[in-house]
Amino acid sequence: MKIGILGGTFDPIHFGHIRPAQEVKQQLNLDEVWLMPNHIPPHKLSTHVSTQDRLAMAQLVCDQLSGFKLCDIEVKRETPSYTAQTLSQLTAQHPEHQFYFIMGMDSFLSLNKWYQWQQLFNLCHIVVCKRPGWELTDNDPIHTLLKLHLSKQSASSSHQACVGEIFMVDVTEQDISSTEIRQLLQQGKIPASLPQTIQAYIQNNQLYLPDSHSNSQ
Repeated sequence: MKIGILGGTFDPIHFGHIRPAQEVKQQLNLDEVWLMPNHIPPHKLSTHVSTQDRLAMAQLVCDQLSGFKLCDIEVKRETPSYTAQTLSQLTAQHPEHQFYFIMGMDSFLSLNKWYQWQQLFNLCHIVVCKRPGWELTDNDPIHTLLKLHLSKQSASSSHQACVGEIFMVDVTEQDISSTEIRQLLQQGKIPASLPQTIQAYIQNNQLYLPDSHSNSQ
């Protein structure tokens, strides 16, 4: 099976995460997309709600969308979540699957700063969600990497490599920020960028209130 992996803190999960994943799933004809919340993100100090709440919200999304599943591999780890380590573990556990790691353009442009990033090309394909009409300039350091790995095959090609290719996928541009969503929630407002099930979960569990304390446990 062809499995998309979308990781993140999902603090909270919102349409800015969900819709690109749906578009990637459709355009690359993936069998499933696994939503993978981080437990200890390597580049952030903490999350604003508990890991259990972030898992629960991601599960609510998976319950509503066909072909979406929750992947809790990183939240079981007591060390920072490095993508290369996670993909190594996933490929060992599921050698029957082809993995497509989904990321945004901003993350892709800093890929060469990731921990053991070269190993990713031995473990999975990389899917870059780009804005329509966006082009990488020749001066960008990541340009050489893209030229080397850019897929020349369609996702449905029977001759496609098992790992190591980069797929550039146009996704609908959305101006959604988790920070802005949390700020609106602290003001007692309900952002339209949250699915209704997530809105209800946040309200029922009184998350992101003005004086709530950060908790990453």
